[in-house]
Amino acid sequence: MGGTKRVLMLGDVVGEAGVAALEKRLPALIRATGADLVVANGENATGGFGIAAPELERILDAGVDVVTSGNHVWEKKGYAELLESEERLIRPANYPEGAPGRGSVLVEKSGVRWLVCNLQGRERMRAIDCPFRAGEKLAAAGAEALAVVLVDFHAESNEEKEALCSHLDGAVAAVVGTHTHVQTADARVSAKGTACLTDLGMCGPVDSVIGMKVDTCVRRSVSQMPLKMEVAEGAATIRGALVEIDPETRLAVSIEAVKD
Repeated sequence: MGGTKRVLMLGDVVGEAGVAALEKRLPALIRATGADLVVANGENATGGFGIAAPELERILDAGVDVVTSGNHVWEKKGYAELLESEERLIRPANYPEGAPGRGSVLVEKSGVRWLVCNLQGRERMRAIDCPFRAGEKLAAAGAEALAVVLVDFHAESNEEKEALCSHLDGAVAAVVGTHTHVQTADARVSAKGTACLTDLGMCGPVDSVIGMKVDTCVRRSVSQMPLKMEVAEGAATIRGALVEIDPETRLAVSIEAVKD
């Protein structure tokens, strides 16, 4: 296989601004980083909540190989058909049996087998099946397939994210967090070779509150009224992480935060 491989993992793509930023700047970012595989969380791509076929197609056409998701993936009409028909779009693997779609996908690219996995947290979120046990099964499946295992853990709690990274330490190449839309500064590779980052951040509008219109978010906080959040517009940032992986050990060599 020759040399290390690089994976670009991008945070939640928020609204039109986030999708357009990927279309305009992702190809150059892939060249600059030398990424062999690109993964992005797309659950907020359509109007800030959920993902529909047009936005999914644009994200894939921009150069993303696998689109992960989370708790908002169910919010647009036709979600079940989309999850069933497009294997490059995955949903959290720890939803109960019978949920549409799949929680992981095996991709062969750049001479490497990649098992891209999606899990969802339970702290301050819906009490679905255990992400830790689901993660164990995914890691075992990756080992059996001789694949590099990458995990997008869509969770609210930093504690839960760090705990999952420790739980899967040495069994997967990377555990990176999504959902909060705020990039953290704790990128690291464990002694056993798992790259971890609590949250990748977002690909979305800069002048915003987690990608949403500032004035509405401020009024929600001040008034404590359940005002509907709307996605912001304008210039967007692209945030995520670049993970360098040894394809022989199928573990990480380095991880660095990405901001474009």
